[in-house]
Amino acid sequence: MREMDVLGVRVSIPENEVVVVLAARDGGRVVLPIVIGPREGASIATAQAGIVPERPQTHDLFISVLEATGVNLEEIRVTKLEQGTFHAELVLSSGQRLDSRPSDAIALALRARCPVLCDEAVLTTAGVVMDAEDEADVVADFQAFLENVEPEDFEA
Repeated sequence: MREMDVLGVRVSIPENEVVVVLAARDGGRVVLPIVIGPREGASIATAQAGIVPERPQTHDLFISVLEATGVNLEEIRVTKLEQGTFHAELVLSSGQRLDSRPSDAIALALRARCPVLCDEAVLTTAGVVMDAEDEADVVADFQAFLENVEPEDFEA
């Protein structure tokens, strides 16, 4: 497993798909783009921007329920890619592992401030190696995007 940073969420043009991009933390210049739903994209983007909703949204509620039961989200893992679909799991402090969509797992990890890990086989299959210039452009684009993103931007 390799630790990843959540670079951010963007809308891919011309397909108009919402994509979350993870980057290998070890500086290996490997990024992992995962197509996600617009609502999950909004949840990830708002958590990254530090926006706290007036009322808890689903991911906020899930973290609150875990905390109320004395369980923490220790880490999330992107575990496999099967027939074009990414799979993830939540690793709880109780030792349990729960199957999850990567988008939900990432939204939860940002709220719980826990590590995001990715299986090496997934990175080998779906990761994209970027050169230093591409990486700087992607990071700058995501920073600009996050500064101006609104949850309404992800509505279908």
